[in-house]
Amino acid sequence: MEHFALWVAAFLTLGIISFLYKDNPWYKVTEAIFVGISAGYWVVVLFWDNFYGKFWVGKDNDSMLYVGGLLGLLMLMRLIPKIGWISRWPLAFIVGATSGLWMMNYFASNIMVQIQGTIVPLFSANFGEGMNAGYSTVIGNLVIFIGTFTGLVYFFFSKEHKGVYGVGARVGIFFLMITFGAAFGYTVMSRMSLLIGRLDFLFGDWLGMIK
Repeated sequence: MEHFALWVAAFLTLGIISFLYKDNPWYKVTEAIFVGISAGYWVVVLFWDNFYGKFWVGKDNDSMLYVGGLLGLLMLMRLIPKIGWISRWPLAFIVGATSGLWMMNYFASNIMVQIQGTIVPLFSANFGEGMNAGYSTVIGNLVIFIGTFTGLVYFFFSKEHKGVYGVGARVGIFFLMITFGAAFGYTVMSRMSLLIGRLDFLFGDWLGMIK
């Protein structure tokens, strides 16, 4: 049974990787299996954690749970074509409430933290006590200040980007490209780690070429 599961995992892994060559039936089968298993897994998890855990055996007398349960039930009306339009109401409520909640969370965690990170003193309290501790902090704070200021200059389109103002905008583009490149590189490396894990499985666990 263990060898059978190993061969099934290898078959599915190779099917997903086969998309690098071109779209093919093998990839479509593995993609459908992955999507179907993921959907089925989350249906089971949500059923036991939410419906069974909170409504059936739950001890919390929270009336808001019934509101959420009613919204979830109305969303299932999409499965009935004649009254499928009812599912738009809970969907609109959930999208609006979730957007408002995450907007406040992102405002506090991203915007305010970013502003706080750019309002830094040029000289640190221990400046002069040590060469590395002092000058490295000053250089870092200058980079943050220049990058933030020139980045904002680039996005100010009420004035034509010429002269000194244009130089600042071009410097801002330089910092923006570094930021986007670092973010893209981080995404690529995270995907590469997944690829390395799958290759390690294929050449190690499946083929036994890596000990």
